[in-house]
Amino acid sequence: MVGSWGSVQADWTLLFALLIGWYVLIRTWERNGTLDKWNATRVLGVVLMVRTQRGQRFLDWLAKPRRFWRAYGEVSLWVCSVSMLIVALLVLLVFITSLLSPPQVSDPPSASELVAIPGLNPVIPIGWGAVAFVVCLVIHEYGHGLLARAHGMRVRAFGLLQLGPLPLGAFAEPQSDELLRAPRRERLRMFAAGPATNIFAAFVLLLLLGGVASQLVAKDDFIHVQGIVVDGGADQAGMQPWDILVSIDGAPVHTSDDFRNILTSYASNDSAELVVIHQNGTQETLRATFGDKYQYYTELGWSEDVLASLEVEPGDPFLGVEGLSEGTAGIDRLAGPFSPRFEGTIGQRALSVPFHVLSVLIIPFELGGIAIHPFEESLMVAGDGLLAGVLGTDALMFFTHLLFWLMWVNILLGFTNLIPIVPFDGGHMFRDMLHAFLSGIKRLGRKLKLWDLHPMWVDHFSSRASGYSSLIILGMLLFTMVVPYL
Repeated sequence: MVGSWGSVQADWTLLFALLIGWYVLIRTWERNGTLDKWNATRVLGVVLMVRTQRGQRFLDWLAKPRRFWRAYGEVSLWVCSVSMLIVALLVLLVFITSLLSPPQVSDPPSASELVAIPGLNPVIPIGWGAVAFVVCLVIHEYGHGLLARAHGMRVRAFGLLQLGPLPLGAFAEPQSDELLRAPRRERLRMFAAGPATNIFAAFVLLLLLGGVASQLVAKDDFIHVQGIVVDGGADQAGMQPWDILVSIDGAPVHTSDDFRNILTSYASNDSAELVVIHQNGTQETLRATFGDKYQYYTELGWSEDVLASLEVEPGDPFLGVEGLSEGTAGIDRLAGPFSPRFEGTIGQRALSVPFHVLSVLIIPFELGGIAIHPFEESLMVAGDGLLAGVLGTDALMFFTHLLFWLMWVNILLGFTNLIPIVPFDGGHMFRDMLHAFLSGIKRLGRKLKLWDLHPMWVDHFSSRASGYSSLIILGMLLFTMVVPYL
């Protein structure tokens, strides 16, 4: 535990030193007029706001079908309203869980793991992460800009928020007076367009990943194992994680179904001859003795009712391998319901999409900042498709990683911006929605002659309530981040 705290303290010291150095640098640029030449401003002490007029003409051209973009804004508003509610409930659920059952971890997150900055955060690579963040931030702000122009509001400038060489965010800067005078519904559409564009872009990227998955096939038509149970039959026989399982007593194991069907002819304490290929490419024949599957899960604490529902009975064979996967498991995991090897109807694919989106966010944390385990990547080659023949394996894998990180960052930006905290888009939306609700209460009271709320009271209460709610939710988030250290 002492070593863990020492590591955290060292991380914070390094980050603080870098922050001080950056502050001194931009203060120097501010004094000598360099920031004025760049049309840049120092905000929040250490953040550099760099403005540009580039992209304005393209924005005006793209926003010409105004009826289309207004309809797009209405769809975005509904999507973001539902998503914002889900995000708020998740924040509340995580806070309550942390409060009632604080996580007991021997190694709490380091300082670098608490910031979503490519290169500093160990799960966000500097290369793919930086490219994906810049692209996705531009997509986000163009969404705001398009709806602003569609509703007749002018956009003064685009820009990036920089902390050193790393992009922290982007912005589209509409005329503030026009934004304040705009009808509430139009303003809500504009706030929703940014995160909604990220969410829609993530869905399109998921479809493209499905297309790439259709062009990749397994080099070897056998399954591999991701983990080995300690002291299980496979472990005692000499199997290793990521071994390819070729056959069991001569019966080939092409799929997970093959593995399960083969084991139906065995019982616990039976022995079998396994042919495996290790990561280094060597093939070996091993002799393994099956354990008792029922006993293994009983010792883990599984109840008899659960095991009965899974049709696990005493004497069932247990080899002691985990994560049985086919050769294309790496890309299939990324493409999810849009992989050509996904087994399910169109309806099942559609229902799987939201759950797959959540699982995608976890992948870099599980694999230490990569999209596909290197061994699983080595198992895939270009198939017989036209696109595969033109691009080849290396290019297909390049696009796989690019599409994944673009999708991952779009999902992260889209849902993070829907946390109902000012200055996030969700916070602005919540404030306008609360104002609309109170205005409705005011009209209802006047119509029924029960009360007549002053318009200034509605403005004041909605602003104060959104401010207090932002502080409460921020406190919840900080608590869940700090509690592992306690």
